[in-house]
Amino acid sequence: MVDLACGEGYGCAVLARTAARVVGVDANPEAFDHARAKYTSETVSFERNMVELWRGDVDCAVFLQTIEHIPDPDGMLDHLRDIVGPDGVAYVSTPNVLTLAPKGAERSGNPWHVREYRPEDYRALCERHFPRVDLLGLFHARKLRAHQFAIERLGWDRIHAATRLTQPFYDRFTPAISARDFALRRGDLTRALDLVAVLRPQARRPG
Repeated sequence: MVDLACGEGYGCAVLARTAARVVGVDANPEAFDHARAKYTSETVSFERNMVELWRGDVDCAVFLQTIEHIPDPDGMLDHLRDIVGPDGVAYVSTPNVLTLAPKGAERSGNPWHVREYRPEDYRALCERHFPRVDLLGLFHARKLRAHQFAIERLGWDRIHAATRLTQPFYDRFTPAISARDFALRRGDLTRALDLVAVLRPQARRPG
C-alpha cells in the first residue's frame, strides 16, 4: 500500500494496523523527515518524491485531501490507475465545496486549492478514469453530530462565548473525538464534509 502525500506520517501508522506494508510518499522535506523519524517501522517506510512521479509495486493507493491541490487531476487519476494495476484499488478523498465554502459562495477561498468539487463534478472526474466508482460522503456522527446540532439549532457558539466556557469545553471535547464520531454513507452527499471515492480499474464481473 502507498499513502501518497502522507504528510507527517501518522496515517501511515494507522494504515499499517491492517496493511502488510505501507510506503508513505511526500515531497515536503520537513514532513518527510518527521514521518521517517517518528513512524518508520518494520512495516512502514517513507520516500521523498512528488506524488505524480512515484512508482512502486502496490495493489492499493491512498490519496487523501490532496487532489484539490493538483493542477492536472485527470493525469493524477491516470497515474493512480497505473500504480494499483488492474486488480488494485485507490481511495481518493477531497473536501465537498458545498459544505467547505461559505453559504452562497462558489469556492472556499483557500488559495492553495486549484479546484474544489461538488459531488457530481467529483464523480464525473473519477468516472473518466475508473470503470468502478463508489462515491461516499463523510458525515458527523455521535458526539460531532450532537455538537453540530447544538451550534445550528441551539446557538451553542453564543452560549459558550457568553459564559466563558469556550476554552475549558474544547480542551475536553476535542481530545475525546474518535473515528466513531464520523460516518461514511452513500446517497445524498450534499451535506457531506468530504467526498471519498473508492476506485477500481476493472469493471464489475458479471455474476
